[in-house]
Amino acid sequence: MSEPRKPKIVCIEDEPEMIDLVRLILGRRGFELIGAVGGREGLETVRQVKPDLVLLDLMMPDMDGWEIYQHMKADEELRNIPVIIVTAKAQSIDKVLGLHIAKVDDYITKPFGPQELIDSVNRVLGIEG
Repeated sequence: MSEPRKPKIVCIEDEPEMIDLVRLILGRRGFELIGAVGGREGLETVRQVKPDLVLLDLMMPDMDGWEIYQHMKADEELRNIPVIIVTAKAQSIDKVLGLHIAKVDDYITKPFGPQELIDSVNRVLGIEG
């Protein structure tokens, strides 16, 4: 009986400490987390890994999260990968825009609790919590 494959998640974030935190939270739940620092590296990582899910920060210096999201949606191979936006911008207008116009799969604002992250990932991936 082979082990079920670990869902792969790419976390695109400009703060390495944040990637470490997410890896700690999700690693305990059996997810494989691949961190990418910054937008350009993030997009490249998504193209190489083709993950089950992308956690995407919006505010990054080299290429912001919306740009990455648009690149993914324009790419035949990446467009069906679910995206959870993770951002410190807690303004409700962003949330509304993100969920309705861009059709992101979910939205978490920093700082978030570990359970909030796990619940969002499970919901988007269709995993029973």
